[in-house]
Amino acid sequence: MLIRLLALMMFSFSALADVDGSDDHPMISRYPDSTIEWYQVENHRDYFVPTGPVTGYRHIDQGEMVAGRVTRIYYALDGVDRSDREVFQNYLDGLSAAGMEILAQGYESAGGRSAEVGSRKWRQVLFLNNAWVDSGAAVNEMVSGSSTSGGGGSIVAWKERAAGTAYVVVTVYRFREDRVATLVDVVEVKAAESGLVIVDAEAIGADIEEKGRVVLEGLYFDYDKASLTAASDLALKEIADFLKANPDKRFYVVGHTDAKGTFSYNYGLSGARARAVVKALTEHFEVDAARLESHGVGPLVPVFSNSTDAGREHNRRVELVERLAE
Repeated sequence: MLIRLLALMMFSFSALADVDGSDDHPMISRYPDSTIEWYQVENHRDYFVPTGPVTGYRHIDQGEMVAGRVTRIYYALDGVDRSDREVFQNYLDGLSAAGMEILAQGYESAGGRSAEVGSRKWRQVLFLNNAWVDSGAAVNEMVSGSSTSGGGGSIVAWKERAAGTAYVVVTVYRFREDRVATLVDVVEVKAAESGLVIVDAEAIGADIEEKGRVVLEGLYFDYDKASLTAASDLALKEIADFLKANPDKRFYVVGHTDAKGTFSYNYGLSGARARAVVKALTEHFEVDAARLESHGVGPLVPVFSNSTDAGREHNRRVELVERLAE
């Protein structure tokens, strides 16, 4: 489910002065009384997400080049009763409260000469790497100034969704004494096509060490049944290789389902699928049965919302969970 900033912090406001065809992005609403003066959507483009300070001439070392659907919205807030710092802080608080991870953020007062995140120098590099071509458009105020220009800052946020990863980059800047300008960039990276990746023994070990659990990708069941298909053999071999390389460890094998159907049915199916994985590992890949214990939890532990197909697909899974010595 797409998120919105908390209503008490950021109110959705439909302004009559918005440019034609524009709208707030569903993930983030505008600061009250702002109007959209420039709006652009590109179905697919590269976007550099910077997360560290300026490290050289027009260069930032720390960051990631991503690609996806990019929505860019330029908001203008006219008047002298709201400061750029207040607008910046509202976006920062709202994004955090909405469950987004803040990858980087920083604010610089007027006249600053810093190279840190959010500084004027940093914002210039951000826009050079993610340029727009629209001469004369209001958004160009983000890279110009006036005799009463003030401070500004930027926030880089991230959230993993069932539909894919989303990045939000918010830049706030006092263009002149009576105008605070805000550019909101939303980059939606489409989720990878499922069924193309299986776990390997090394990746299993890394996740177990870091999280104590790992989703066993590459296991396939007949529809609505607990029978593993032959396509699961590659993943089962990698799981067995990991288990044999760690003979002193014991694990729970835990089945999960989506929320469609009755709870009792899903609970039973999740347990049956976990038992099927244990049976395959012990009978066909020579794993000691005493080291594995199967359980099913049905739809009780979703990783994404069950309201979408993508979310339900992620929720249907089997996990290997480390079992500590008793």
